[in-house]
Amino acid sequence: MQATDLLKKTDKLPNVPDVVRELIQLLSDPNVKYSDLTERVSHDQTISLKVLRVVNSAYFGLSRKISSIDEATVLLGTDKLKTLVIASGFSNSVAKVEGIKLPEFWADSFRVAELAQWFAKRTPLVQEDEAFTVGIVHNIGRLLLHLTAPEIALEIQSLVANRKAGRVKAEQDLLGFTSQDAGKALMDLWKFPAGLGYAVQHHKRPFSDDEPNPLACVLNLACYINACIRNEREYDLVREGFPAAVAKAAGLPEGIIYELDDALAIGDGLNQLLH
Repeated sequence: MQATDLLKKTDKLPNVPDVVRELIQLLSDPNVKYSDLTERVSHDQTISLKVLRVVNSAYFGLSRKISSIDEATVLLGTDKLKTLVIASGFSNSVAKVEGIKLPEFWADSFRVAELAQWFAKRTPLVQEDEAFTVGIVHNIGRLLLHLTAPEIALEIQSLVANRKAGRVKAEQDLLGFTSQDAGKALMDLWKFPAGLGYAVQHHKRPFSDDEPNPLACVLNLACYINACIRNEREYDLVREGFPAAVAKAAGLPEGIIYELDDALAIGDGLNQLLH
């Protein structure tokens, strides 16, 4: 089996709205016009409502209610709009998946996205919005696997849960590829920028190529900190296990290890805002 074989089951693929994919492309253009953005946003009622809800939330603290998508888009700005569109589009892409608790899955994805963005702010080699995007979709291949090959996905899950194999080895043994390969294949199908798919594919093993990719390294670090948060690891152990070589390849300063307490404090604020 190859990763692309999963994509042939078109009726089971995550249903990410076309408007989300269009907006990701538009928002990657530094010269994008707000009129083009608002036109696309207004075409999707779900995203339009969420944009208005966010703008009118206590987070912005406006003195009057905003009811215009045009005005809301300008108030949000391109960075926040892109964050909202991507997170909203993906979190609503599927309603139920056998073997995955979706609220936990997306909470995990959002936290990795925020952590990746946190690291990206501290290196000149990675763009913040790209880091956030790959964080949201870093585990989309696992979602794809559970949707298109649930029996194999559950077998892999059982092997990992019973500590009979690590996830990467279990996937390679039973599939011949990893869920990261599947994630890249899906992102290629959706015409995401190639660099994002590459980072998703290589973030588990950022040194598998001769030249480590900084975006993949940032994603690797975000996943490491997220695992520490999930397992409630003590701060001394977080620092002790921190992959310094990966941080160096990401272009992060040596002193980043002394800032990790800030990263560990990152929660699921975005996830709570979107639902």
